[in-house]
Amino acid sequence: MDALQRAGAVALLEKGISSVETIEGPDGMEVDIFESIVAVHPGGALLKIFVDAPALEFAEEAVQTVVGELLERSELLAEWTVDRCEVQLHPKLAQESLDAADGPDTSPADAAARKAHHAERTSAGGGQEKYDAEAETQAARSRMLTMSAELRSFPPVMFGVLDPEDDDGEGEEDVDAGLLAEDAKLAAGALVYGTHLLVDELFQDVQTLTQTRSNVAECEKPLWLLEELPGRYALEYDAHFARRFLVTAIAMTSRFTSGTFQQLSCLAEELALRLLLREASVCLETFGLMDESVAAALEAFTENVYEDMDHEWLYDDSVDEIDEGAAGEALGVTPMAIGSWFTPFNKGRYVHPYAGAAPEDVGQ
Repeated sequence: MDALQRAGAVALLEKGISSVETIEGPDGMEVDIFESIVAVHPGGALLKIFVDAPALEFAEEAVQTVVGELLERSELLAEWTVDRCEVQLHPKLAQESLDAADGPDTSPADAAARKAHHAERTSAGGGQEKYDAEAETQAARSRMLTMSAELRSFPPVMFGVLDPEDDDGEGEEDVDAGLLAEDAKLAAGALVYGTHLLVDELFQDVQTLTQTRSNVAECEKPLWLLEELPGRYALEYDAHFARRFLVTAIAMTSRFTSGTFQQLSCLAEELALRLLLREASVCLETFGLMDESVAAALEAFTENVYEDMDHEWLYDDSVDEIDEGAAGEALGVTPMAIGSWFTPFNKGRYVHPYAGAAPEDVGQ
C-alpha cells in the first residue's frame, strides 16, 4: 500500500472499531471494548484491541468475530484476511493484579520457588491440569524448534554447539553435542518467536506516541518496549524516533532470517538486539523451556553477535561523562550520544536510509 492507501485503511479500521462498544460473546456474555490501536504498514495492518472479558478465550473469540464482520462490511477491505489472532494479558495490568494479591496462594517472588509452587498446585489440581500444562509446553517446544530454521544467518556453532569438524569422534562428546544442538534450536526458535513480538510491540508503541503526540517520558498511555531503552534519553523518544527504531529492528531481524547478516551496524541495532534477547527469554520462561543449557545457548549467541558490550553503559547514569565525552574516546568506547545511535559504525555497515536520515531531513 502507498501512503494514501495506508491512511485510508487506518480511517476505515478506526471508524469501524470505534462504532462498537460491546461485543456479545457466547451464551450472551458481554465483552467491553475500551481502546484500540491501528498500525498500518505497506503489507497490511496491526490491530490491537483492549477489552474487558471474563476469560482470555472469550476475548479472543469476540474480537476475531467483530474484526471479521468489519472486513466483510467494508467494500474496500473485503479482500483483507486475518493472518493471526492472539490474546494477551496486558503486562502492566497483570503486574498490578499480582502486586495487589496478598494471600496464601500468592506465588513466590523467586523464580525457582515459583516454579515449585506452580508444580505443587498443578499436582493438587488433578491430572487434567497437569496434562494441559505439559501439552502446552510441548506444543511451544515443537513450534520453536520448527521456527529455528528461519534464523538462517546463524549456524549452531554461534549458540555454543561443537563444530563437527572439531569433534574428535569420542562417543561422549557426540552425545553432548547432540543435546546442545537441540538447546541451540530452542534458543534460535525463541529468537524468531521473539522477533514477531518485538515488531508487533514496536508498531504499537509507534502508534501510541503518534496518537498522543508525546515522548516516552511524558506519555500517559502504557508502552510495550520503548520504556526499556536507556532512561536518560526518554524525552528524545518521540514518534519519529520510534519509527526510526522500528525500521532499524526490522532491518536487523531481516538480515538475521535472510542469511545475509554479518555484523551489527549501529548502536540502535545493539539496543534492538538487547530487546529481542529479552523477548526470547520471556517466551522461553513463559512456556517453562528456559533451563541452564538453553540459557547457555542464548549467552553464547550474545557473546558471538555483539562485538562489545559498551551499549550497557547507557543504562548506568554514573558514566555519562565517559561514554559521551573525550574520556570515552580515549578508552576506545563507542560514541553513545543519542545523535550517533543510527550512524553506521563504519562504511561497511548497512543502516536503512529512513533510520539513518536526520530528523530535519525527513518529513515528520
